[in-house]
Amino acid sequence: MADETVGVVGAGIVGLATAREIALRRPGTRVVVLEKEQEVAVHQTGHNSGVVHAGIYYAPGSLKADLCVRGVSLLREYCQERALPYEEIGKLVMAVRDDELGRMENLYERAKNNHVPDLRRVSRDEIKEIEPNAGGIAALHSPRTAITDYKAIAREFARDIEASGGEVRLGFPVTSITQVPGGIEVASGQERIRVDRLILCAGLQSDAVARLAQDKREPRIIPFRGEYMLLKPDRTHLVRGLVYPVPDPRYPFLGVHFTPRVDGSVEVGPNAVLALAKEGYTLGRISPKDLLGIAAYPGTWRMAAQHWRTGVKEYRGALSTAAFMKDAGLYVPGVGVGDVVRGGAGVRAQALDRDGTLVDDFRIHGAGRITAVRNAPSPAATASMAIAEHIVDAVFAR
Repeated sequence: MADETVGVVGAGIVGLATAREIALRRPGTRVVVLEKEQEVAVHQTGHNSGVVHAGIYYAPGSLKADLCVRGVSLLREYCQERALPYEEIGKLVMAVRDDELGRMENLYERAKNNHVPDLRRVSRDEIKEIEPNAGGIAALHSPRTAITDYKAIAREFARDIEASGGEVRLGFPVTSITQVPGGIEVASGQERIRVDRLILCAGLQSDAVARLAQDKREPRIIPFRGEYMLLKPDRTHLVRGLVYPVPDPRYPFLGVHFTPRVDGSVEVGPNAVLALAKEGYTLGRISPKDLLGIAAYPGTWRMAAQHWRTGVKEYRGALSTAAFMKDAGLYVPGVGVGDVVRGGAGVRAQALDRDGTLVDDFRIHGAGRITAVRNAPSPAATASMAIAEHIVDAVFAR
């Protein structure tokens, strides 16, 4: 129907990209984005590292792999059209020990299957040509990996939605979702909006909002805080591009790495520690409600039994700058405690199944008039425009 109304809950980059895609693809459809905060991109999008991932890490054939590769081309073109930051500074994924070389080779084959452009293996000497201050015995070099400003992109998406006749309604925390004859009623306290279809892109609150819509109870969101150090301004010259470790395939986090930003700063991190609130950006932020939900979920304890050693290591880094920088010094030798200051932090909405499995791929549920994005971790920002295409295809196919 050309005159229907579609609601999107959540004004992060995925929700805004999805609303924009509907507005552009289906003229005449009224689109309204409902956001509890007073501005867009406050949470995961606003705390994003800014990396445009090339598709190196993701299992071939997964949604992450397919949508990341498609999303990069869409995002690059969009940034060029709108004069938004997009800098291809390149990435080294670096092995520092012999036992990492096999994993690095597996990563190379995976990336080639994902058609990552211009990826190549580099030797110790070639590493020095790319990153003179880096350590490492071998690496993969992805020269097309880029950095951008995702919050600026999200604001531009919001402007596109409004220019197309849609609405981004801020300060609208969703408190109930009710299916009514011919549609859906979304409420924020006493205020109600009637829509024909509803798409949930609620990020850190995705499980809570999905429960309001009577969606599946799993996966549940377990918040992990990632804390960063910043290289001091007189030390940012030590890193030219992105410097990453070879990831451990058993764990969804990429490990401590060096990330130049479009503002000229260089982040070191993040670690990954269990947050005590879904929006727990500091150690002192505790939500009894969120903490009770985390503790009561069987998957939490099953995950802890599998990964407790890693958790102890990550918390050590959260409490000690020296411990935090120990791993970083393997990749850029000589960088230590005196070269950094405490930076910001983000919270990752990590989806967790009841059996303790950390959900790795994007997970999107659709039933009737409601579609719920239940897991959209990195590279969701990179892939946002492709995720939007995927969601809109599914929504209007039903």
